Amino acid sequence: MLEEVFAAYGGLPGGGVLVGPGDDTAYLRVPSGAVLATTDTVVRGRDWRDEWSTGEDVGVKVVTQNLADLAAMGGRGTGLLVTLVAPQDLPVDWVRDLLAGTAWAATRAGVPVVGGDLSSAGAQEVVVSVTALGELGEGVARPVLRSGARAGDVLAVSGPLGRSGAGLLLLRRGVAPGRDGQEAGLLDHHRRPTTDLEQGPVAARAGARSMIDVSDGLVRDADRVARASGVRVRLDPGPLDRLAGLLQPALAPADARAQVLAGGEEHELLATFPPRTGPPDGWTVLGQVVPSQADDEPPAGVWLEGRRLDPRTGGWDHFGG
Repeated sequence: MLEEVFAAYGGLPGGGVLVGPGDDTAYLRVPSGAVLATTDTVVRGRDWRDEWSTGEDVGVKVVTQNLADLAAMGGRGTGLLVTLVAPQDLPVDWVRDLLAGTAWAATRAGVPVVGGDLSSAGAQEVVVSVTALGELGEGVARPVLRSGARAGDVLAVSGPLGRSGAGLLLLRRGVAPGRDGQEAGLLDHHRRPTTDLEQGPVAARAGARSMIDVSDGLVRDADRVARASGVRVRLDPGPLDRLAGLLQPALAPADARAQVLAGGEEHELLATFPPRTGPPDGWTVLGQVVPSQADDEPPAGVWLEGRRLDPRTGGWDHFGG
């Protein structure tokens, strides 16, 4: 099996790879001298269901969510490590599909797979983990943190919101993969999300003061930025309604609005920018950053139409649903 793994990943792009898969470790050239590192794990029955997702879908998803974390710091990937923990009776064809999905997503992003691990598990237990290594994008002097938002900044997102959550909702309602039209696009984005990862460095070069990838829902992730920065984020209803409109008629208006606010696994980038520059072209302004108020408890958070939104309501939580 290892020979097939090496063959699947051996031809991927990677000008900074000095030693690739096959030795005890990979050896990478790091021109900047600083490394970004992140990791994500997905578990069968928790992060995907076999009746909904193929091994290829799983591979695309886990690579995308790792690379989106790098993008949220203003970075890009330089290498991926892929680990599979599975029972002995896992079909080899499923593993081949996983290799194809990770290879496709890695090639799309221009990032090589440089190694990983295989291990055994109990019956029905399948775990896929990816560690992504990276560096800051060209022209980016420092990483963009969650804690950099300032009062007066504009809040913007790099693309649509709610598609993955909408796809999951449709799957739970019994809408099967293979549909045509709008529903198909929503199902596909949940099972194998893709996003424009270059928007991370683009935002950093445009002066983004804070940034996060929307992995757990707009409200939950915007709340993380607000609390890290000690500010309040005020969402505007107009842009939210327009984003919700993109999910209709596949979802009813109330469901569409809920997915824009709380749908997870989207992996678009959410950032704040100085008002004098604003976000890059193609980004959607969602609101503003305003000073926290000491008489509020907690003083920092996300507000919509005069009401603080509870980040614990909705959003993706591995331990909650």
